[in-house]
Amino acid sequence: MDSSFPVRKIIHVDMDAFYASVEQHDYPELKGKAIAVGGGHRGVVSAASYEARKFGVRSGMPSKTAREKCPHLIFVPPRFARYKEISRKIREIFYEYTDLVEPLSLDEAYLDVTENKKGIESANQIAREIRQKIFEQTGLTASAGIAINKFLAKVASDINKPNGQKTIHPDKMESFLEELPIEKFYGVGKVTANKMFTLGIFKGKDLKKKTIEDLTRLFGKSGSYYYNVVRGIHHSEVKPHRIQKSVAVERTFFEDLSDEQQIEEKLSSLSEELHQRLQKNNILGRSLTLKIKYKDFSLYTRSNTKEEYFTSPEEFFKTSKKLWELRPFDKAVRLLGLSLSHLNTEEKKQVSVQLKIPFQEFE
Repeated sequence: MDSSFPVRKIIHVDMDAFYASVEQHDYPELKGKAIAVGGGHRGVVSAASYEARKFGVRSGMPSKTAREKCPHLIFVPPRFARYKEISRKIREIFYEYTDLVEPLSLDEAYLDVTENKKGIESANQIAREIRQKIFEQTGLTASAGIAINKFLAKVASDINKPNGQKTIHPDKMESFLEELPIEKFYGVGKVTANKMFTLGIFKGKDLKKKTIEDLTRLFGKSGSYYYNVVRGIHHSEVKPHRIQKSVAVERTFFEDLSDEQQIEEKLSSLSEELHQRLQKNNILGRSLTLKIKYKDFSLYTRSNTKEEYFTSPEEFFKTSKKLWELRPFDKAVRLLGLSLSHLNTEEKKQVSVQLKIPFQEFE
């Protein structure tokens, strides 16, 4: 471990199936049932209850696919105002312990509790108290990960879900990472995981055998990230006023697409998903970018910037179709993506100073 950087106590708190759990809490008749928030005729699932996840239903999945996987699935319209109201209550609990809170979305955040308002030595105890208060005040459960950096805390919060927590002690960090399945590494998506499998990388210990040169050659700029995190090196600080500059959604297809109708369906689905993600965080933007990766891995992007903010999935779809028509090549497509920039968040910039915190015992 690099001793030139301070050892912090970071907690990653992640609500359990947040949207779906809110619906089941507010409408007790939905408890214990397979539900999906969002969807509609051609929409995508915003969130799925744990009962639905057992059938393979996941957020971001087209509603048609979700119905095929779980025929008795109940679709519930999203209520973003309600989710934001509960999210505010949860954040108020976080601020009882520290001002160093970095929200990632309505349902998860990083907390730096190295020094905290209650003077509690144990980060474990703080996480337990926070989870208990969330349950008492909202009726919802949360999971937590506790570690010396954000990467490890994020990975840890997923281990004992739902309604659990996991601490990765500095002394156990190396062995934990060596045995961690590669698909569990935060930042390793499905496509990257499959590529790693073909290279014989199944666990952290396999990744650790690769040199930084190997990883950079194989994964580009992400190579150095993988090289560092498998060694527990991740120096990113908890940023209380993180400014989001873009929001993106994309899909890699199992089979390359060349049919125009299929492309339109994917653009419609991506437009809906982008809109829901923006609504979730109360974000608007003026510049839409279409990303196309072709069968031969060549990449093409094209943007359209408006004077006014985009406000609906129909606007995203209409603009993305125009951008698609401007593409220079008629080749089979392996990936489509939409991203929105020139966001209203840039108008709310705040300057924050991360406290430099002295080392204390972890527990």
